Amino acid sequence: MPTPHKPPTRVSPVFLGITAVMAVTAWAVWTDFSASPGLAVFLFVTSAWIVSLCLHEYAHARTALHSGDLSIGAKGYLTLNPLAYTHAMLSLVLPVLFVILGGIGLPGGAVFIERGRIHGRWKHSLISAAGPLTNVLFAVVCTAPFWLDALDGVPVLFQYALGFLALLQVSAAILNFLPVPGLDGYGVVEPWLSHRVRRQVEPLAPFGLFLVFALLFIPEVHGVFFDAVHAILRGLGVDELASGCGFDYYRFWQGENEYCASFTGR
Repeated sequence: MPTPHKPPTRVSPVFLGITAVMAVTAWAVWTDFSASPGLAVFLFVTSAWIVSLCLHEYAHARTALHSGDLSIGAKGYLTLNPLAYTHAMLSLVLPVLFVILGGIGLPGGAVFIERGRIHGRWKHSLISAAGPLTNVLFAVVCTAPFWLDALDGVPVLFQYALGFLALLQVSAAILNFLPVPGLDGYGVVEPWLSHRVRRQVEPLAPFGLFLVFALLFIPEVHGVFFDAVHAILRGLGVDELASGCGFDYYRFWQGENEYCASFTGR
């Protein structure tokens, strides 16, 4: 029987299953094994995106545990089980839906942390920052073949998939760090605000995520946002061809893009 001082940390079979799908579909994309390369890219990127969402939430939970919230373990957050999240819809379903609809790495809802158990503003800020920092790390790993100039031998289709996956991670990190109520960026700055300001902003928290999504539908905002995303990706060695063709292959139901396909040799 787990105790608050020894939380359950065994990795969930659900997470292991998702990771297995990611590994198998990564192999299918790399070897061009699938008769439908777009479907293979879709399954690989989606499963990898869900894995990153699990790691994002795990980072919040693990940091909270070490900061003083010993109740975290009993909630199942340390098992990486996406079904254990307080807001499964916000943490998993909506982020995946936004990727499918618009190729946007929109952040999900955070795990439930008993903030009253944690003392120190820096600890509260670090707990909030831990999630998006995981997306930053994931983006660095995804783009490693690009910025290490180690693309020789990496199939072009796999480069496309990595480019699009990196775009999702970079966009998620940027959006998460926005100081908007309800997002991690606001959680970073909130401990440093006065009690009066926090009370005034608190009612806006449930709507912050949807406000950001609505703003991204404004063409000017959308353009500025993705200009920033692509500028970061270029700094990591990923050009717009890789991420753009990755998105085209991801949306396999729209048919294969002949321009992108011409680089894969298919």
